[in-house]
Amino acid sequence: MSRHLRRVIAAVLIPFAAAVLIGLAVLWPGGAPGHERTGVGFDRETQRATVTEVAQVSCQSVNASGGVPTGDTSTAEGSSAQQQANGTCKKATIRVDTGDDKGRTFNEIVQPDQSRQLSEGQEVIVAYEPSAPEDLQYSVTDVNRRLPLALLAGIFALAVVAVGRLRGVMALVALSISFLVLNFFILPAILQGSNPLVVAVVGASAIMLIALYLCHGLSARTSVAVLGTLISLLLIGVLGSLFIGWAALTGDTDDNTGLIHGLYPEIDMSGLLLAGVIIGSLGVLDDVTVTQTSAVWELHEANPSTGWRGLYRAGIRIGRDHIASVVNTLVLAYAGAALPLLLLFSIAQSGVGTVANSEVVAEEIVRTLIGSIGLVASVPVTTALAALVVSADRPASRAPSGSRTEGHEQAPEVRPAAGRGGRGRRRKH
Repeated sequence: MSRHLRRVIAAVLIPFAAAVLIGLAVLWPGGAPGHERTGVGFDRETQRATVTEVAQVSCQSVNASGGVPTGDTSTAEGSSAQQQANGTCKKATIRVDTGDDKGRTFNEIVQPDQSRQLSEGQEVIVAYEPSAPEDLQYSVTDVNRRLPLALLAGIFALAVVAVGRLRGVMALVALSISFLVLNFFILPAILQGSNPLVVAVVGASAIMLIALYLCHGLSARTSVAVLGTLISLLLIGVLGSLFIGWAALTGDTDDNTGLIHGLYPEIDMSGLLLAGVIIGSLGVLDDVTVTQTSAVWELHEANPSTGWRGLYRAGIRIGRDHIASVVNTLVLAYAGAALPLLLLFSIAQSGVGTVANSEVVAEEIVRTLIGSIGLVASVPVTTALAALVVSADRPASRAPSGSRTEGHEQAPEVRPAAGRGGRGRRRKH
């Protein structure tokens, strides 16, 4: 790339990178604020434990205080009461493995209709409530899944490195840095009371700069992808702010968001929703902008005489195929995440309008559509930027014919061999 174009790109990106660094310094939280545990949901003390023994017992003997079954099993409540009265329950002995009460044991009764059944030797997560009676202070809340999750993460890392090699290693490093920015900057800064939108913009910009340059190198090609991603993120931020406010979306739609609002009432929940839209769109935007920039660069390498209009038309044809697949991916991803909720609406036989108008579904619709609009816009924007930049790098930056240019090497001149059909052997002189 010519020195002039490098200066133009640097004049845009260096101030932007400096603004991101200043934003990180000003908004850096220094850790999440502490609070007294409520014992509700995820906000409770937990320890690891192991099921040491499981015994079969009569449900009637351990559910003495339960309700009397009516015999009507047509409802979920009636069927559960019948099973708890006449079925066989499990009495699990559980040993606490971590914390101050390490080695302590307690009993847990597992009803026959519970979705999670315990087995001997199983590792579990238990919640601790110090204010409860001594025999009720511990209770099983979940299964310990650390081993399968760690194994799956290891398989993922091996697959990325095996296929991507050095690029795969750098992608894993960039992924790790993204998690660090999320855990040590974005989340604590929002909890400290900073504006979620500003925090998301600064954090997403830092992740974008680190991930793109780390994975794809410090080059004009990567810089164009950064510019395309930045413009698309700005569009997503503007549209998100407009439509989240217009649709009166509060961002407080379930128990978890309600708990956050109760613990930290100063957090702007609608701003938190917008921050999630921006961060969620960033990963797919990186994919689209890098692909479009690389496509234009390769088209230029294949035919250096093509002008920017020709490069743009060829690049946008590639981009249209990309748009169709990526938008479908986003919609299906959000639909898959909300599948249990959609099943509930289907069971209730609610109309499409009623389902879409509910805030919990409307949030996902707004999130999907705004992200998709940003993705669609990123294709022509990035393609146009790439075509303008690569076509502007013209004769002044290219060496005479037959010499080596910067980053490229002229192909040797190929002459057809003499003889019939071009396959004859040259005669020595």
